[in-house]
Amino acid sequence: MSSTNYAYLSNYLIYSSMVVYTIAFIAHAIEVAFSVRNVGSDTKFDFSRTIKSGRIGSAMMVLGTLILFAGVIIRGVSAHRVPWGNMYEFSITGALAFSGAYLFALWKFKIRWLGLPVVIAVLLTLGTAITILYRPSAPLVPALKSTWLAIHVSAAIISGGVFLLANCVAATYLYLDNMESKGPRTPWATRLPSLDVLDQLSYRLVAFVFPLWTFAVIAGAIWAESAWGRYWGWDPKETWAFITWVAYAAYLHARVTIGWRGRRAAWLCLFAGSTFLFNYVYVNVWGSGRHTYSGL
Repeated sequence: MSSTNYAYLSNYLIYSSMVVYTIAFIAHAIEVAFSVRNVGSDTKFDFSRTIKSGRIGSAMMVLGTLILFAGVIIRGVSAHRVPWGNMYEFSITGALAFSGAYLFALWKFKIRWLGLPVVIAVLLTLGTAITILYRPSAPLVPALKSTWLAIHVSAAIISGGVFLLANCVAATYLYLDNMESKGPRTPWATRLPSLDVLDQLSYRLVAFVFPLWTFAVIAGAIWAESAWGRYWGWDPKETWAFITWVAYAAYLHARVTIGWRGRRAAWLCLFAGSTFLFNYVYVNVWGSGRHTYSGL
């Protein structure tokens, strides 16, 4: 097959993964919508009625992730390089990392209750990638022709996927905490874990991946010295990567040293995650600096 054929195949696989993720979305939506039933004057939660829908949603998430993985790999084959040379490629790989982080946590922590928001986020990311960010498969610009591309960007993508999953957990904590402050949980919400479990899960996710993000920032500085002759230049993307590092370091410090838990920790986690999203969306799309090779 020619490079052009591989590029088309990659596109078809990305589209196919979106179809499968859409089926997962429908299955998880049915799981949520039909898990509540009325018994007399009371509203009860009956998860047994929708357990098949939940399992179908999880199975489709696995299948969609495998297809997306193949699409990302073949994108790299078509360009004869790692598939992280522009915002389109970073976005599809980021969606893959986010979905993969969810599936790992699903296996490890049984968090199928996050399936619906996760699949919505993945579909939005892929939809934005193919409609706004798409760039034809092409060779790398000179600044990106380095082994550090694979090292630095892969670490950043994996870190981002886990950080965003931790944000979903923290947001769920705040939603349920607000609900419980007004009274008992709704029948649907009784399915979700306790506040303590959510608090610990968001912390564990951040603590697990923070060293990798630290490595990503350091690797980026080493790559910058090789490409541009300086380790750090306060380029907008570099600056916001450092701000994200400081924010998550503050979150971990607050948890470990002064015992922040619950609502304050969740808000701090969301703030740290927002700095990552700002760097990914605003700086890449509308920012300026040496990282304009993103293709936009």
